[in-house]
Amino acid sequence: MKPGSTMRVARPTDKLAAIAEMYAKGLDFAVLAEFKDHHGFDGVILGHPKQPYHIEFTSQRGHQVGKAPTRDHLLVFYVSNKDEWEAGCAQMISAGFREVPSYNPYWDLRGRTFEDIDGYRVVLQNAAWNK
Repeated sequence: MKPGSTMRVARPTDKLAAIAEMYAKGLDFAVLAEFKDHHGFDGVILGHPKQPYHIEFTSQRGHQVGKAPTRDHLLVFYVSNKDEWEAGCAQMISAGFREVPSYNPYWDLRGRTFEDIDGYRVVLQNAAWNK
């Protein structure tokens, strides 16, 4: 894949409105797009405008997807500034995420892991990504 491409992470949920609100509040994401009954799917795309990544949540009418398949399905955000990282962690709790021990203990060394209402996890890592 060429540099400059945009990445979308897409996943299903049974609780579209609640999960969209949770991620918007927890990660300070904006609603970038929404759709209703697109071939039987409803969806919300969240992210930061002009950033090369976003997350899409979808819900298919009449179909149950249940919880995350494992405890190691992660979105990881690197936040190098300690004050911003601590504020971000507090914001995740305020948005309804539950802090949990990471399945992979590496993430607990310099990060905190938060679980959403579907069982999927977000790590806020207090480190820079320099690679």
